[in-house]
Amino acid sequence: MRAVIAPLGAEPSGRALDALTPRELDVLALMSEGWSNAAIGGHLFLSERTVETHIGAIFAKLGIEDSPDGNRRVRAILAYLQTRAP
Repeated sequence: MRAVIAPLGAEPSGRALDALTPRELDVLALMSEGWSNAAIGGHLFLSERTVETHIGAIFAKLGIEDSPDGNRRVRAILAYLQTRAP
């Protein structure tokens, strides 16, 4: 996965995930399963707006900036999955 993340810019470290709250990790885990914001909200009993707020915090804490060349959601998921890889 490193080869996929590196070309997109600065790579979030596994330590960056330590800065996430348990709820942000829940949201990121469901994002990694391909759930939409609405579905994540339904699963966690949150409004879609609250899910969007958590996702914004995830991007900020992982240092993933908005860019026309990359997808922040995908980059956050890759950082999450990289820490879960054996």
